Amino acid sequence: MKEMLNIALPKGRLGEKVYAMFEQAGFPCPSIKENNRKLIFENQEAGVRYFWVKPSDVAIYVERGAADIGVAGKDILLEYRPQVYELLDLDIGKCRMAVAAPAGFRDDPNRTLRVATKFSRIARDYYAGQGRDIDIIHLNGSIEIAPILGLSDVIVDIVETGTTLKENNLEVTETVVPISARLIANKASFKFKNEPIEKILQQMAVLTER
Repeated sequence: MKEMLNIALPKGRLGEKVYAMFEQAGFPCPSIKENNRKLIFENQEAGVRYFWVKPSDVAIYVERGAADIGVAGKDILLEYRPQVYELLDLDIGKCRMAVAAPAGFRDDPNRTLRVATKFSRIARDYYAGQGRDIDIIHLNGSIEIAPILGLSDVIVDIVETGTTLKENNLEVTETVVPISARLIANKASFKFKNEPIEKILQQMAVLTER
């Protein structure tokens, strides 16, 4: 019997795109497309077992070995720095991490900048690189409301279209880093299941070059 490769997929639209890539790469699992509430799907012939998890949890499953490989956003990798190998930029799920502020905001470098964000480490690293003194306000919900209510001066958040920002009279002032989906691997799995992982990696690399 073939050794199974455990693959963590991010739930949602991105995960569907990611699965389509695995399918094109020659690792299909037809049962994943059935309309049911199952979370784990396997195809023994292809040697793959897929499971859906929350996007921000993919890296944890891979880091701790419950998954051999998975797909996580670059934002998660930068924020949580999991001990995994980043194998490939899949060139999907593209957006950017950006600083946004109320329209017309002028930063006064003589005072501490109050920054609201879900991504405290990314924000801290970014401003440390500028030598800027900041006060991080870590929030988990709608970040856009923070500057409107005077809780923060600016926000650091993921921006796709910028529509939500515009609707709240905010605008992007700086791009921190471009974000996209990355194929990641567990370090031990990469050593002990190298052949099937390399095979997937090569096929996925061909798809991203098209």
